[in-house]
Amino acid sequence: MRLVPLIASATETIHALGLGAYQVGRSHECDYPPEVESLPVCTKPRIDISGSSREIDQRVKAILAQAESVYEVFRERLDKLEPTHIFTQTQCEVCAVSVKDVELAMSGQFHSRPLVVALEPNTLDDVFGDIRRIADSCGVPERGTQLVARLHDRLEEFRGAATGIRLALLEWIDPVMYAAHWMPEMIAITGAELVTLEDDPDAIIAAPCGWDVPKAREEMRSLAGRPGWRDLKAVQSGRVFAADGNQYFNRPGPRVVESVRIVVEFLRSDP
Repeated sequence: MRLVPLIASATETIHALGLGAYQVGRSHECDYPPEVESLPVCTKPRIDISGSSREIDQRVKAILAQAESVYEVFRERLDKLEPTHIFTQTQCEVCAVSVKDVELAMSGQFHSRPLVVALEPNTLDDVFGDIRRIADSCGVPERGTQLVARLHDRLEEFRGAATGIRLALLEWIDPVMYAAHWMPEMIAITGAELVTLEDDPDAIIAAPCGWDVPKAREEMRSLAGRPGWRDLKAVQSGRVFAADGNQYFNRPGPRVVESVRIVVEFLRSDP
């Protein structure tokens, strides 16, 4: 097998399944486990990803309005890798390389005839289903079943651990966007209740899509200018947290379990 995942969660899943030795390429976003960073990069964003959350939001909206892709696939490099499997996704054209991007790259002369496995992680069950899909496509279905079982067991350790806490979970800061897809189910496991900033939450976690903790903290400064921000219960009690949305919350792979652990540790910490 020669595996080329073009979505970071697929790279993590491949390694969690014990198939890392077969990975021969990656997307620009695939960075875990660290050893994959030595592999050839097969994609890049078409927009400048530096700047504020509002600037990035405007750039993304502008390129989508022109019916263009946010990402470029390096067709020749991908072809030279002679992949047997390419992993992509259909869930979001903004978050990662999509199946449409792959199909466009392969529409010309493409020497290898890889199996294109399109993941669609809209819910937590979908995330686990995609893990099984990757395992099945690589001929190791039993590994997928075992990995999912371990993840379910780990999630149960956090069942009800934050019951009664009202939480605002942000996946973008400017404009404010609240957690969606698999994340509300993750929070439900802890027993916390998802609310908006207007509901005066007990705690706030900002986990912007694609950003690490330092960048999230930097962008959270803009929240201070929101009317009524300093009057919020979470702000007054010091229960406002920045999380790594890139590595955890917005990455639908095996480490969704670690995202739940992070939430519980935040919500159970002393103010």
